[in-house]
Amino acid sequence: MGKNLSEMTLEELWQLFPIFLVKPNDEWQERYKEQERAISEALGGLACRISHVGSTAIKGIWAKDIVDILVEVDRKENLTVAAQKLEGIGYLTMSSAPDRISLNLGYTEQGFAEKVYHVHLRDRGDNAELYFRDYLNDYPEVAKEYEELKLRLWKKYEHDRDGYTAAKGDFIKKITAQAKEEYAGRYE
Repeated sequence: MGKNLSEMTLEELWQLFPIFLVKPNDEWQERYKEQERAISEALGGLACRISHVGSTAIKGIWAKDIVDILVEVDRKENLTVAAQKLEGIGYLTMSSAPDRISLNLGYTEQGFAEKVYHVHLRDRGDNAELYFRDYLNDYPEVAKEYEELKLRLWKKYEHDRDGYTAAKGDFIKKITAQAKEEYAGRYE
């Protein structure tokens, strides 16, 4: 019998769960909707906004076959309560800070399940991903630039999620700043 996920080193996890990109998939929106309903039901009135974010929320680009969901709650003290409720429907807490909690669903000791989700649990207003998503959907040429960047980085960082994320950082920061200026106040 193999190790539990909680017993694995970061390097072992990266080997088991490599970076991989796939062509755009029409099922991503339905997968999001399926989890949005489950999360909403589990959290009751704790969530003030549930949103599809990440590359699977951007039209027409290659992405990791993982649906990212941003869940905003009204007060930071509700983050822990919300995380516990999500654990009750099968999510695993992967990282926790006073103002952010990340949870995953679809990670097994054998590798990825058929459907995989990341939930980004945040305080209301901590939602830069919404601006980035909207900008890339409104500007397909910028979305293609992002896709090309991701495709270039894929194999280099296949077993290094932190490196992959860091290598995309400058592009994401630049576009998010432009989006927040263009869409000022959209998500307040």
